[in-house]
Amino acid sequence: MEFARRVSARFETKRLPEDVDDGLETLEEYKQRWRSVRIIYFTMFLMALGFSIILTGIWPYLNKLDPDAGKEFMGLIVAANPLGQMIFSPIFGWWGNKLGKIRLPLLLSLSLFTLASGIYSSLELRPNNVKYWMLSSRFLIGVSSANIALCRSYLSAATRISERTHAVAMVSLAQVLGFIIGPTLQAAVTPLGDQGHVWLWGKMHFNMYTASGWINVLMSIGNFMMFLPGVFEEHKIAAREVMVMQGGTSEKETWKGIKPSYLSAWTLIVAFFVLVFNFVLLETLGTSLTMDMFAWSNDEALWYMGIMMTIAAIVSLITFVLIEPMCKIIAERYVLIWGGFSLMFLGRVLFVPWGPDPPKLAQPFNASWNLSESDPIFLGCPTTQEWCGELPALTLTQFIIGFAFTSIGYPIGVTLIQTIFSKVLGPRPQGVWMGWMTGSGCLSRVLGPVFVGSIYTRLGTFWTFGVTSAMMLVSMFWLQCSNRLLIPPTFEKATPVELQELNKHNGSKLDDSPENKHNGSPPEDLSPDQPILGKHGSHHSISHA
Repeated sequence: MEFARRVSARFETKRLPEDVDDGLETLEEYKQRWRSVRIIYFTMFLMALGFSIILTGIWPYLNKLDPDAGKEFMGLIVAANPLGQMIFSPIFGWWGNKLGKIRLPLLLSLSLFTLASGIYSSLELRPNNVKYWMLSSRFLIGVSSANIALCRSYLSAATRISERTHAVAMVSLAQVLGFIIGPTLQAAVTPLGDQGHVWLWGKMHFNMYTASGWINVLMSIGNFMMFLPGVFEEHKIAAREVMVMQGGTSEKETWKGIKPSYLSAWTLIVAFFVLVFNFVLLETLGTSLTMDMFAWSNDEALWYMGIMMTIAAIVSLITFVLIEPMCKIIAERYVLIWGGFSLMFLGRVLFVPWGPDPPKLAQPFNASWNLSESDPIFLGCPTTQEWCGELPALTLTQFIIGFAFTSIGYPIGVTLIQTIFSKVLGPRPQGVWMGWMTGSGCLSRVLGPVFVGSIYTRLGTFWTFGVTSAMMLVSMFWLQCSNRLLIPPTFEKATPVELQELNKHNGSKLDDSPENKHNGSPPEDLSPDQPILGKHGSHHSISHA
C-alpha cells in the first residue's frame, strides 16, 4: 500500500500546466475534470467492447444453440445492437441536455448493459425461441450503449479548445481498442471449448461463447461504480472559456450567439457513417470471409483473427499517438482526407480478389459420414453461395495488407471527424448533435450485417468490396471539394490583463475560495442566464481560418 501511495504521489499533478493557468479553474477542479474525462474514456471502451466481443463468436454460438437459424438471422442479431443504439442516441442526448447532467442517464444505462450481458451469457439454458432471446439481449445492449452520445457531448463540454484534439484522440482510441480487443478476448477464451465449465448447479455456463458476456458484466459493474458521487464529478469549461475569450457575461448567451454551420455538421455526420460502415463491415465479415476464402475452421478463424486484431490494436495505438503531432504540422482536415479516407479507400480496393483460382469449395455437412464438422472436406466456401465456384479467391497477402491500411486509416478518420465536428458546433450543449453523430455510426452498424447477408452471401466479393470502395472514393472526393466547410470557427484569446479586468469587474478573482468556487458553472443561487463574470466591453469577433 505504501508503494502504491508513493507511485500515485509521484504522478499526481502538483500545479496547473502553464497553458491552462488562466484563472478559469483551480488545481483541484482541473484534476477532477480530467478524472471525469478519463472515466468517459473507459465508458466508451466498454460500450465498444460490448458490441465487438461477440462478433467473431456469435455465428458458432448461434449455430450451436439453433442450427436452423442461418447466417441471415445472425446478421439481424448483429444489427440489433446498433439499431437500439441508433434509436435511443438522440433521446439520450436530449435527456442529457434537459437535465444538464449525465450521471443519472449513465447509471441507468450501465445497469441495463449489465442485465442484457447476463441474459446473453445465460442462453446456454436453452429457453424456448432461443434465437429471439439472443436478438433481444443484443438490442438491449444497444439501447444501453446509446449513452455514447452523452459521453461525446460531455467530452466537448469538459475540454478546452486546445485540449480537444488530444481528448477526442484518446476517446477514439478507447473506442477503437474496444472494437479491436473484443475479438482478441474472444480468442483468449477459445481454449475453454464449447463445453467449458458449469457452475451454480447447472445455472451458469462459462465457455468460449458465454465468457464474453460475463466479462461485460464484471466490467460494467466496475464502470457503474465509477459514476457514483465522490468519484465522478462533472466540470464543464468549454462555454466558459469562449465566454471569457469574447468578453461575454453569460455562458448561455455566448453559445446562443454563435451559429454553427449546419452544412458542415451534416457533411461530417455522413462522412462518419461511411467510415464506420466500412470498418464494421470488415469486422462483421472478417471471420466468415476468412473461413470461406482460406478454408479455416471455426477455431482457426477465431484464433487467427484474434491475433490480427491484437496487432491492429497496437498499430492503432501508435496511430492515435501520432495524430496530434501530425495535426500541428498539417491542417486537421487534410490529415482526415489524405491520411484517413485515402488509406481506408486503398484498404477496400485491396479486398477485391485477384487470386488465380476460385476458393476451395466446402461439401455440405453429412452426419452419416462419421466425420467431424472441422474435417477439411467440410471447410471452405459453401456451395450454397453460388459465386464461390465462379469468382477468384482473395489471397492471404491481400487480406493482410488491406487489413493493415484499415488499421491505420480508421483511427485517423474517426478521431478527426469527431474533433472537427465538436469544434464546428462551438461551445453549445451538444447532446442532441452527438446523438445524431452516434446514430449515423449506429446506422452503419445496422446496415453492415444486412449488407453481408444480402450482398456478400448472394453476390460475392466483387460486389461487396466494389461498392464499398466506391463509397469511400465518393466521400473522399466530396470532403476534398468542400474542405473549407471543415474549418471550425476560431476565437481571439483574452490576454491575462483582460482576464484580470474581467475578474476585477466581477468583484473577485476566480480562486478556490468557498464563496467563489463553482466548478466551471454558475453557482446554485444563480440561474443559467445570469452573468457570472462582468462584461468586458466589446465582443471579439468570430473569424474563420
